[in-house]
Amino acid sequence: MTADLRPIVEIAPLVRSGALSPVNLVQGCLARIDARPEVNAYITRLDDRALEDADEREREIRSGHYRGPLHGIPVSAKDLIDVAGVKTTSGSALPAAVAACDAAVIVRLKEAGAIIIGKTNLHEFAFGTTSEETAFGPVTNPLDVSRSAGGSSGGAAAALATGMCFGALGTDTGGSIRIPSAACGTVGLKATGGELSCRGVVPLSTSLDHVGPMARTVADVAILFDALAGPPPVGTPAAVTATSLVFGVPRTYFCDKLEPGTRQALDNACAALRAAGHTVRDVEIAHAAWTADVYLHIVLPEASQYHTQFLDRYAALYSPGVRIRLEMGRYLLAEDYVRAQRLRDRLRHEVDRALEGCDALILPTLPIPAPKLGATTVEINGTAEPIRGTMLRLTQLFNITGHPAIALPAAQSVDPLPRSVQIVGRRHETRQLLTVGAAVERSLLQQDR
Repeated sequence: MTADLRPIVEIAPLVRSGALSPVNLVQGCLARIDARPEVNAYITRLDDRALEDADEREREIRSGHYRGPLHGIPVSAKDLIDVAGVKTTSGSALPAAVAACDAAVIVRLKEAGAIIIGKTNLHEFAFGTTSEETAFGPVTNPLDVSRSAGGSSGGAAAALATGMCFGALGTDTGGSIRIPSAACGTVGLKATGGELSCRGVVPLSTSLDHVGPMARTVADVAILFDALAGPPPVGTPAAVTATSLVFGVPRTYFCDKLEPGTRQALDNACAALRAAGHTVRDVEIAHAAWTADVYLHIVLPEASQYHTQFLDRYAALYSPGVRIRLEMGRYLLAEDYVRAQRLRDRLRHEVDRALEGCDALILPTLPIPAPKLGATTVEINGTAEPIRGTMLRLTQLFNITGHPAIALPAAQSVDPLPRSVQIVGRRHETRQLLTVGAAVERSLLQQDR
């Protein structure tokens, strides 16, 4: 791995010392964007602005004003997230406005010294799992361009996997950070619900939306999260010790429909954790099978409500699949929405119960590897399953309940395609989850050696 493709945690000291230049880091990212046009990771490039910012960050370091580990580091933003002076397209053909100011998360990154290098491609309005329905052409998986990069934050994960940025901002309403991270072999965090501000982010479902960091390692995600969240509140529990952790595996529902490579990757990950001295045991999340129904009866009406202002005027400009889902939300009953919110409380309690006596849950992120572009179904256990429902199956519960969850590459499976495990922590303990996630990452890396 060349010096400027190392993780942020290794790059940052070199930038601070002057051994690596932010200008060179930006130039390297831009060169890699140029080298892989078929990936189609970016909608808007900010080449000139990024180079100017990099030069300014370099001058700050020379003058003794070092802001921290993101100082001079090129980071991308999903094109739902406002960057002042730049169009926010949401991956759509609908008329796009130029943002008057930065989203709250962009403000935080800039304060930390990060450089916004561009805005990444996505499934239109974040309402899909494959990043194929976009007015700017599909994102392809850089590991196999015949396959999806996942979605909806597909451009962000693809950019990370190819070194087109060092960190990224994505959004996650049903798994849209974790799914592409799994498909591309990167790391993505959905923090506790409400922990990171969504101000300045185009909404999909206001009660399910999360914005969050993506990177190539857990340590890098933690650096980004610290910048986005700010100092921990007074009274935050001390970090767990990662020497002997307890992991719960919710097998019922979550392991019912897994393709063989994903099942083997989970088994390998559990074995690696046990070999590292951790405990892995089965747990139950009661009523997990309610997940899809509860999710749909929340996301559809909330998304439809936001888009009502556009659907009547610009219906023909939406991608067909996205438009259908938005129209569906108009026909759900208010009583169904209220019932779903009540069941949401029940599911939140059930996940809390499953975590009792555990430091975290471990389960797959995706039941399948990255699907072929254009595929509408995938075969699992001899049955054709719909791609969208399958890709959301293991992630959307934790948007419903608000528990923090992180996706990271799993131990090697039966083929070269990435598989991923999802680690789920207690609500309001996202930093604890990052400590646990780092321990899992170390265990898996040790197994691969």
